[in-house]
Amino acid sequence: MGKLKVLLVVANLELRRRLCGILGADGELDIVAEANNAYSARDKIIECNPEVMLLCHDLPRMPGIVFLEKLMPQRSIATLVVAESQYEDAAYRAGAKDFVPCGNDLEALEHDNICRRLKKIAGGEWLAAPKKVHPQAVSTMGTGNTSSMTSIIAMGASTGGTEAIATVVRGLKKDIPGIVLVQHMPEGFTKMYAQRLDNEGEVSVKEAVSGDVVRQGQILLAPGDKQMRIVKINGRYQVECKYGPRVTGHCPSVDALFESVARVAGKEAIGVLMTGMGSDGAKGLLAMRNAGARTIGQDEKTCIVYGMPKVAYDIGAVCWQVPLEQISQKIHYLLDKRQ
Repeated sequence: MGKLKVLLVVANLELRRRLCGILGADGELDIVAEANNAYSARDKIIECNPEVMLLCHDLPRMPGIVFLEKLMPQRSIATLVVAESQYEDAAYRAGAKDFVPCGNDLEALEHDNICRRLKKIAGGEWLAAPKKVHPQAVSTMGTGNTSSMTSIIAMGASTGGTEAIATVVRGLKKDIPGIVLVQHMPEGFTKMYAQRLDNEGEVSVKEAVSGDVVRQGQILLAPGDKQMRIVKINGRYQVECKYGPRVTGHCPSVDALFESVARVAGKEAIGVLMTGMGSDGAKGLLAMRNAGARTIGQDEKTCIVYGMPKVAYDIGAVCWQVPLEQISQKIHYLLDKRQ
């Protein structure tokens, strides 16, 4: 395995020297090019074909996050953004895979282990590198809980979703927080689909019934003829599955589920919206994001129908657009980040 090719885009000379020292000390990283502005960075990407980019927002002529937003539709590259903390949301919306808050405190870069972060966003074989365990996270990890702050994950899909969901399920670990799921499907088919998913990976899957508790390592799939919402009783999330009117034209409806998650779970949730026709789930995902949840939308290239995720993205509901094959990885990364 060769070295991971890194492009540094940093205007501040002292900061660039510091980063060169940090990255140069890691035998698995190779700084193939440096740039001090967006226009030079564009040329270096074409010339050197880096695999990851470390990008500072504070650049002359064009801010780094603006450059990233213009770049990603033309040339997708795994990017770690370094900027002041108020730019974090903007960085992720522009397409960054990771963010390190750094103002004038250059020491913070070493403490955040830049090398490990670059390898992680590169994915693939680089994920095999050992993960640093922070002392403050040891007690939480020892309990088997994937995250101390995320306690529920809500997912939704429609056209093309049966295979897309199966792909995500195969990448989930058995200690993941409980998942509630809507896949547009008629009555009678959801039970069979839950049984199929139950054999796809480490997590267990069942068709939900009212009163089911949202449990770690389990997916509750909405029945094909009822609206599924979550409630919180005695400190635990449970599902309610009831006959009711269609929401956004569907029963079960992703919007109905997501809006209940936004009300009840707020920032303790992660929302995921995948391939599907129409707009179901978009408003609910926006409600989740506005309530503090972190939200993922499947990208256009890997969608069978780029309908529901597109509407969600267009209205600002999506924090991260992610290819299908990387959604499970992104979920686990977000969980790790909250520890």
